[in-house]
Amino acid sequence: MGEAMVRLYNEESLPLEVVSVVDFEQFRHLILGTLAGEAHLSALFGVPQDRGVRLYAVVSDTVHGSMGLAATDVGDSFPSLTPACPQAHWFEREIFEQWGVRPEGHPWLKPVRFQPPRRGTTAPSPPGVTDYFSMEGEEVHEVAVGPVHAGVIEPGHFRFQCYGETVHHLEISLGYQHRGVEAKLVGGPDRRTIHYMETLAGDTTIGHATAYSQAVESLAGRRPTMTAQILRGVAAELERLANHIGCLGAMAGDIAFLPTRNFCGRIRGDVLNLTALICGNRFGRGFLRPGGVTSGMDPDQISRMLARLDVVEKDAEVALSLMFDAPSVLGRLEGTGTVPAQTAASIGMVGVGARASGLARDVRSQLPYGIYRYSSVPVCTYTTGDCFARAYVRWVEIQRSFAFVRDQLGSLNGDGFPVKPLYPGAGRLTVSLVEGWRGEICHVAATDAAGKFLFYKVVDPSFHNWFGLACALRGQQISDFPLCNKSFDLSYCGHDL
Repeated sequence: MGEAMVRLYNEESLPLEVVSVVDFEQFRHLILGTLAGEAHLSALFGVPQDRGVRLYAVVSDTVHGSMGLAATDVGDSFPSLTPACPQAHWFEREIFEQWGVRPEGHPWLKPVRFQPPRRGTTAPSPPGVTDYFSMEGEEVHEVAVGPVHAGVIEPGHFRFQCYGETVHHLEISLGYQHRGVEAKLVGGPDRRTIHYMETLAGDTTIGHATAYSQAVESLAGRRPTMTAQILRGVAAELERLANHIGCLGAMAGDIAFLPTRNFCGRIRGDVLNLTALICGNRFGRGFLRPGGVTSGMDPDQISRMLARLDVVEKDAEVALSLMFDAPSVLGRLEGTGTVPAQTAASIGMVGVGARASGLARDVRSQLPYGIYRYSSVPVCTYTTGDCFARAYVRWVEIQRSFAFVRDQLGSLNGDGFPVKPLYPGAGRLTVSLVEGWRGEICHVAATDAAGKFLFYKVVDPSFHNWFGLACALRGQQISDFPLCNKSFDLSYCGHDL
């Protein structure tokens, strides 16, 4: 990782004082040097100090299966990393927005969610109140969509700069779901903390609850039983199945291929019901806790789960084969919303979006955790980076998730799983990475002298990938936006923490 960059493995913690605070030039050198290979920036964020702000960087080195940590103190400004490292651009904009620290030389320093407070004021401007990019010329026009949409959907604003029907630039303005969760986590963990985690992104309850539970376990120096790890893995893959199937059904709806659209809506519900069979809640709320899980599966539950899993898998095979065997569907998906591999790597994409562009980024295989340390899941990639690739990667992952769940259920013994309270150690730091169904989830937690959270940073995969959607729309017809948007299937509330 380079001199002064601390190496850390997933599910591991270390004394906070071990993370050296270096001068900014060394900080910059360490980050750019590490990212010159196949590593990517998992987190870059600020923590206020008595004077100024301390920047922390987490770099994931997928080749060596570890992470690098570095820190530096800055005042009112610092030289932007973005011109040399585009994947830092969204992080630096957030740092400016949150703490008023200006990354000098940033090429597009605009708010991620809202403008920082102006001089003489204490409150930021509302989301969407900003100067948007614009084009000039004959037949150039601007199309504004949202934040209120025509369906049951979260709020977000999209501003298109078009020449005729061709999109030259899409600007995405979020923040309407901002809840200030990270600030509320400081001083925890307490009785409310797990409920914040389960609702960071409502469709990723298992993913974020797993990341949080692992963070507390590593800070406390404890790991759950093997059986609890198996059940967490089963729940995570069921969450992946439900959302991938729902996403493919919605993509089919966007291109008016109704057989798959109608089938997948029902099949997604069947998968959610399998999660409810484990813990009583279709989204898995109340199931994961630091130290383990709150319920187990007896032999009868396992038998019923396996039988229902067979039915769901056959139904999914029929519904999705219809979609991928139809020339009209392939003609609509292929070549639409392409993100080349070089662009995906440059801007730091993760998850399905990255794998569809040929980047083999999957935490389960490269920085394994929990049951994935013992039962690997092959990384699914494609090379074209278009809507077809993002759909096809989901379809392959669906098949592999079915196989994984079936294998893990076969190894359960039906024991019970009481969860004992865990207390984080004092003055420690950990990074917990999880491969959620959208991609890499990163939780960074540090404790004070009393073992309470000194700071807690969450990076949802949507934070990495929203700009990828903007890149995918360049040169596309504006009518392609709904399909491209759904092919990424990103979270608004997961971004707006």
